[in-house]
Amino acid sequence: MQYNFDEIIPRENTACVKYDLRKSYFGHDDLIPMWVADMDFKAPDCISQAIINRAGHGIFGYSIRSDSFYEAIINWMKIQHSWEIHKEWIVFSPGVVPALNFIVLALTQPGDKIIVQSPVYFPFFGAVKDHGRILMDNHLITENNRMLMDFADLEEKMKEGARMLILCSPQNPGGRVWTREELQRLGKLCLDYGVLILSDEIHSDLVFAPNVHTPMASISEQLLEITVTVNAPSKTFNTAGLSSSYLIVKNEELRKKINQVMDSLHITMGNIFGTIALEAAYNHGKPWLEELLVYLKGNLDFTSDYFEKHIPQIKMMMPEATYLVWLDCRGMGMSDDELKTFFIEKAGVGLNPGIQFGAPGSGFMRLNIACPKSILEKALNQIRQALNS
Repeated sequence: MQYNFDEIIPRENTACVKYDLRKSYFGHDDLIPMWVADMDFKAPDCISQAIINRAGHGIFGYSIRSDSFYEAIINWMKIQHSWEIHKEWIVFSPGVVPALNFIVLALTQPGDKIIVQSPVYFPFFGAVKDHGRILMDNHLITENNRMLMDFADLEEKMKEGARMLILCSPQNPGGRVWTREELQRLGKLCLDYGVLILSDEIHSDLVFAPNVHTPMASISEQLLEITVTVNAPSKTFNTAGLSSSYLIVKNEELRKKINQVMDSLHITMGNIFGTIALEAAYNHGKPWLEELLVYLKGNLDFTSDYFEKHIPQIKMMMPEATYLVWLDCRGMGMSDDELKTFFIEKAGVGLNPGIQFGAPGSGFMRLNIACPKSILEKALNQIRQALNS
C-alpha cells in the first residue's frame, strides 16, 4: 500500500476534541479515546499540500467559492455515486450538524412533527427539539444482527401528520447501507403523505463492497423535489476541523427558504482552507480513499474476530459502511451507567454510550475503529482483561 495507516501520530495538545477533552468528558486523560467520529490517520497529502500552497500566498482575506468548488462536488457525485447534479443545486454550509438545524428552521414551523429513526446520531434529536418541533421516533428494528426500518410504524407516524423525516444514510451508529428497494419504499411513503426528506449522507463514501450507496434524491424526479441532501468530505478524508460541507437541493422553493435562513445568520462565507481542502480531496483523493477502505475493512474483520473469540459477551454488528461499530453489551448484564463506568474505569477505553443514540441504544456502546491496528488491538485487549479480572 502507498499510504501508511499504521503510523501512530500523537494528537494530544493539538486542541483535539477526541484527545484533549478526555479529562473533562471521561474524568481521565490516559484512556484510549474511541468515541468522536474522526480518524487517527493523516489526511491525504494532496489536501495538506494544497493548504500549504495556499498558505504560502500569505493573504487570507474575504473569499468566494469559485466554479472549481462546485465542479469538484459535481464530478465527485457523478464518479462516486453515479448522480448527475447541477451547480445551482449546491448550497454551502459550515458543517453538516449546523445544516440539519438550518434546514429544520427553514422548512418547518414550531409545533411541526419530525421523524427520526433511532438509534441514530444524537444531534438529530437536538435539531428537532431545540427549535420547538415535535420529535417522532420511528425505532429501527434488528434482525439477524442487522438494522431494518419498521415501515408499518413509519406509516402510522406519517398518518399523524409528520412534516419531515431526517434520514441517516448510511446509518450511524449501525452502519447500514440502505438498499435501493428500502429507500424506494421509504420514498413512496413520504410522497404519499407529503413528508419532506432531510437526508444526511456524510458517510456515503465509506461504504464496503459489495454494498452500494444510493443517494436518496437520485432515485426519482419526484423524490429529488422533496429531498434535501447534506454531505461533506469531512468523514471521508478526516477534515472535520476545516468546516466545509454542502447541501444538494434541486427544489428552488426549498433552496430559497434555506438560503434565507443562512443569509440572515451571516454564516455563508466559510473559510479559505475548507474550500481548498474540499477541492483537493474530491479532485485527487480517491486513491487514498481506496486504500483507506481496505485498511478499515481489515480493522473491522480483526475486531469481529476478536469479540467472537475472546469477548463473546459482546456482540458486534458488522457495519456495511462507516468506521463506527455498534456493540451489543447486554450480555454483560450491566445497566447503562454500569457499562459506562466499566469501559472508563476498568477497561480504560472511551466509547460512546449507546443510550445517547436514543432509547433503543440502551445496553449498547459505539466503538470507533479508525485508528492504527496496534491501538485497536491494545484497546480490545484492555476490554478483555477488564472482563476477566
